[in-house]
This record gives sequence, structure tokens and C-alpha cells, in this order.
Amino acid sequence: MLKIGITGNIGSGKTTISHMFELLGIPVFYSDDEAKNVMVNDAQLVKGIKKHFGNEAYFADGSLNRKHIGAIVFSNATQLTTLNSLVHPAVFRAFDAWVEQHPYAPYVMKEAAILFESGSYKDCDYTILITAPAPMRLQRVMQRDGITQAEAESRNAKQMPQEEKEKLTNIIIKNDNSELVIPQILLLHEQLIKQATA
Repeated sequence: MLKIGITGNIGSGKTTISHMFELLGIPVFYSDDEAKNVMVNDAQLVKGIKKHFGNEAYFADGSLNRKHIGAIVFSNATQLTTLNSLVHPAVFRAFDAWVEQHPYAPYVMKEAAILFESGSYKDCDYTILITAPAPMRLQRVMQRDGITQAEAESRNAKQMPQEEKEKLTNIIIKNDNSELVIPQILLLHEQLIKQATA
């Protein structure tokens, strides 16, 4: 079974394209959703978060006190790095367990906004990067989230530049209206199936 990482900067359309692979019967692991899940369900991680951010990081019912953690990490890059260093291994563990639940899939996909930044691309056989020019991506985010251009630019600036990711990736899917996306997906799907069953 092949493990394929799929990523793209904000507004690239990586989640939409991941859903298209799901329509082709390919299981997709959504890392960002799973990160929220493990922060309340992974005992090892919960213990680490409480140790670093205090018991008030969780409410009495066991749910995450996002406001408390957000106030600490969004104003302090070191604290954000600490949080990520706790969460990433838990997401990796969850991915490994999830892969075992799909033994008959020719390949599985790991959708992650920070595939390269977290180092998780190293565990993938191939990586797919969804690309589009920055102005187009920012426009999509502004429309999707109802935010200003400045807010969209601020979010974009926090990510590794698309050009850097292009140097690290194996496969690029262009989602910039220069060519149709579905034929690119179908061709890639065919190639991956062929390779997985070779």
C-alpha cells in the first residue's frame, strides 16, 4: 500500500481535491481534523499539554480550552513550536493506526496543511502539492471565509512559501484554471493504482 501526502497553501483547494480522491474510493486521513481529535483523546498528548500549558488547558468535562491555549501560543512562537512538537507525534500515531484499518486500499492519502513543515512528508511514498497563484488563492480564501485581503495575506504569510514546497514535492496538481483538475486527478489515480499493484 502506498502512502500519499497531499498538501497546498491556503486557498489552493487541497481539501476539495482530497474529496475527489475519496469519490474514487481512496481513503483520506485529514490531519487537521485529527489534530483536534487527538488533543482530547490521546492520553499521552493530554498529559503533555497539561504539563506545559497547565491544567486549565482543559475544562472539567475533558474538552480543550482553546481560548487558554490560543492566548499562549498565538503571541509566542516558542510556545507554538512546543505545542506542535507535542501534537505532531500524536497525529503520526493516529495516522499509523488509521492506515491499519484500510488494508485493502491500493493507496491512502494524508491531507495536511503542514505536511512539509511537520516533517510528515518523510513518511509518505509520494507527495502531491496543489498549486495556484497567490492572488487567486487569496481571493478564494476571502470569499470562503468572508475575511479581508489583509487577513488572508496574514494567514498566507504564516505558511511555507509555495515555491519552497514545489522543491520538496513529487507531484503537482495545478488548480489555477489553466488546465482542468479532474483529468489530472484521474491520470494520477491511474498511475498510483498501477504502481501500487505492480
